Amino acid sequence: MNGELERIAERRRWLVSQAAAQRFVLEQEMMQWKPRLALADRGIAILRYVRRHPALLAGAGVMAMLLRPRRGAVWLQRGIIAWQLVSRLRGIRRMPDRKSGS
Repeated sequence: MNGELERIAERRRWLVSQAAAQRFVLEQEMMQWKPRLALADRGIAILRYVRRHPALLAGAGVMAMLLRPRRGAVWLQRGIIAWQLVSRLRGIRRMPDRKSGS
């Protein structure tokens, strides 16, 4: 029984050292992702802010139209197309599945 406990203890030490080595390797590999993930996090925060304050986006659009009317018209047209596309995609997502009878 004592030999069995020693074998288990040795296996445990080996597993703990392997886990430490794997954590170190994972940390080194994740360091290259840190700036990219921070940028994505910042983008998500900006998107959430804009969704909470849509008047700011509308105000920016009005300013763009006043400063550069031609370019503003082009972006207005693109915005309408994007809005229609998003509306259609939302409609498709909400449609019941005809096969399941829902």
